[in-house]
Amino acid sequence: MNEKIKCEKLKMMTKNLTNEKYDALVSLFPNAITETIDEEGNVVRAIDADILEQEISQKVVKGQEERYQFTWPDKKKSVILANKPSTKTLKLDTKSSFGRNGEKGSIDTGNIYIEGDNLEALKLLHETYLGKIKMIYIDPPYNTGNDFVYKDNFTKSTDEYLKESDQFDEEGNRLVQNLESNGRFHTDWLNMMYPRLRLAKDLLTDDGVIFISIDDNEQENLKKICDEIFGASMFIANFKWNRVKKAPSLSGSVRTKYEYILSYYKKERFKLFGKASYNKQGPLWHLPNKNQVLIFPTKSIRVKQSFPKKYYGGTYKVELLDDLICENGFNKNEVRIAACSAWGQEKIYKYVKEGKTFEIKKDLTTVYTDLDSDNNFIAPSDIINQEECGVKCNTDANDELKNLGIPFDYSKPTGLIEYLVKMIPTNDKPMLVLDFFSGSATTAHAIMKLNSEDGQIRNYILVQLPEVSDNPSYKNICEIGKKRIQESGLKIKESHPLFDKNLDIGFRVFKVDESNMKDVYYLPEELKQAQLDFFESNIKDNATNEDLFIQVMLELGIPLSEKITKEEIDGKEILFVNDNFLIASFDTGLTENVITQIAKKTPEYAVFKDGSYASDVVFANFEQIFETYSPNTKRKII
Repeated sequence: MNEKIKCEKLKMMTKNLTNEKYDALVSLFPNAITETIDEEGNVVRAIDADILEQEISQKVVKGQEERYQFTWPDKKKSVILANKPSTKTLKLDTKSSFGRNGEKGSIDTGNIYIEGDNLEALKLLHETYLGKIKMIYIDPPYNTGNDFVYKDNFTKSTDEYLKESDQFDEEGNRLVQNLESNGRFHTDWLNMMYPRLRLAKDLLTDDGVIFISIDDNEQENLKKICDEIFGASMFIANFKWNRVKKAPSLSGSVRTKYEYILSYYKKERFKLFGKASYNKQGPLWHLPNKNQVLIFPTKSIRVKQSFPKKYYGGTYKVELLDDLICENGFNKNEVRIAACSAWGQEKIYKYVKEGKTFEIKKDLTTVYTDLDSDNNFIAPSDIINQEECGVKCNTDANDELKNLGIPFDYSKPTGLIEYLVKMIPTNDKPMLVLDFFSGSATTAHAIMKLNSEDGQIRNYILVQLPEVSDNPSYKNICEIGKKRIQESGLKIKESHPLFDKNLDIGFRVFKVDESNMKDVYYLPEELKQAQLDFFESNIKDNATNEDLFIQVMLELGIPLSEKITKEEIDGKEILFVNDNFLIASFDTGLTENVITQIAKKTPEYAVFKDGSYASDVVFANFEQIFETYSPNTKRKII
């Protein structure tokens, strides 16, 4: 590459999270970074635990020292697996996609459906959706002894595993039946869940929440790894969902009616919405808070009589510091009140500025605020059932699918997902929900139902491994899930004309696939120059321009739901995302006119294929063209 050209080569792979964490530690404690010799005699980077211990003034536990911890075989390898970069990519399947109004073959939608291994999918989503997911709901395999579990091989090389195992589906996905006779019964399940949850946490917003369905088989272990990943202080509750109307009478031990839903905050704790409260007001005074003097502007308090300044004893020990004069049912004058208040001065001013008022019920010890719709809820119960929450059981979930003509067992009812979604305050902002064990796509069905009922904007990202279906009418579970979204979306749209124009019942389909780049792209240092010369292109022959474009979007952190368009300039295909935010051309023989027309659109990013210029003159003038028309464009090559 000519050094005149300020193009940066894209990595075309996900980030190495280990390197990111190491870099963060370097920035905090540069003096704790050192070098040592590994088992093979190589000089490698290392952390000096003694210096780190000095810096943080805390005991650093090392080696075999006793400490409280939860561990299992291969736990360290599962951490490495979560941090390991992926060279895979997502490929858009336009033919299987549906637009927001249900039109087949359209990608005009804010919803995403991904087919493939969810560990790879989470890595591919990491850069784009870091800190952007408001809620995650997953219903992973319960490890009952008959479930299919993702087999992430820790102990053998890929070649060894392929030779020894035929348990791959036709899509190449790793699937094994985790029988109780397996000596690694719990270990395999934990190794499957742990790296996925570590990656999932990064995708949540700071005020995001995760809900995980589970039963007794792994509930205890799941809570322990969630305490480690999210922090025990971020635990919300272990909800109990009334799974069956009547517990099985033939059970040999306990007749079990409930399953669990473990829930955790990402970083910020906040009030969850339960059912609507009968209370329309809440007390302003709150005894645990410190006593402070607060100012109440004129006409901010509804009052039936005047009060002289006075100390009011009792529980709250309120003191009126100014005479309060009543006129037409409000305080005529500004007054100061000293009390232990739930609110500070800034919040009082904000409340009054919004046109709201306080009310004195009896005397100054009973000052109340009016609760708005967002606060007029009591906290949710940890029992989720039809009587208290309106959430039905699994037989009702089966009926939902039968009504759609969809064959699938053990689905969750849409009402359960709806109830969990409604717990989370949105402040009328668009909400993004992720489900990376999507099964029959109950989450998508529930999101569309909620949007049709309240008009809010919620979008989803679903991920599902294309496991073989028991029903001969469907190739795999992904086909069942996509069919359910399609059928339920059309029924919902017909039933709710109020939101017909805004309701998005579409989904854009992607498939986890091998990289579009040849191995030489990632490991050029391992090939000699003669071998490099053999490769005319480092892009695979079957990779389309659209395939390359999607992989570039993933690396640059551009949402997969953004608008993608195409046009031709001098017979060359040009791709655009989000209008002119990213413009790319992967055709060869690009002329000065093509480069100029792209530069004149002043994109944030412009991406080209290395060596794609029509002549040495175009190559030489490339930099000057961008400096003339769009000097701030970030130029990239693959």
